[in-house]
Amino acid sequence: MTEPAGQRLDKWLWFARIAKTRTLATRLVASGKLRVNREKVSKPSRVVRAGDVITAVIHGRVRILRILASGTRRGSAMEAGTLYDDLSPPAPARPVRSLVPSPPAQRERGAGRPTKRDRRLIEAWTSDNRREAD
Repeated sequence: MTEPAGQRLDKWLWFARIAKTRTLATRLVASGKLRVNREKVSKPSRVVRAGDVITAVIHGRVRILRILASGTRRGSAMEAGTLYDDLSPPAPARPVRSLVPSPPAQRERGAGRPTKRDRRLIEAWTSDNRREAD
C-alpha cells in the first residue's frame, strides 16, 4: 500500500494524538492558533505532507512539530510518536514540592469552628451545669 501524497490537517492532528477527538482537532485549526510552514491556517481541510512544520499553541504552550509521515489510523501513543518530530523548546521546570511537611495552620482561640477537643470540653462543661440544675 502506498503512502498518500497528503492528509487533511485535522485528521493528521487526531492520528498524531495532538487532539483527543477529531472535532477538537477541527476546533483547534478553526481557532487560528495553528500555523503550517509559518502560514496561518483556518481550514481543517488544509492538506499537510511530510516535511511540513506545524506551530500550535496548545494548553498555553507553543509546540513545534515537523511531520515525518501521514497517519493511516489512530493507533497507540508509540505509533503516533512516529508521525512527527517534536522541535518544541523544553517546558519550564515545575517547582518541586518539599519533602518536609509544612507546620500545621495556626488559628486564634475561639475563632472559627471548634476542634474536636473544644467540642468535648464544651459538652463536659454543659453536662456538668445540667446536673447541678437538676
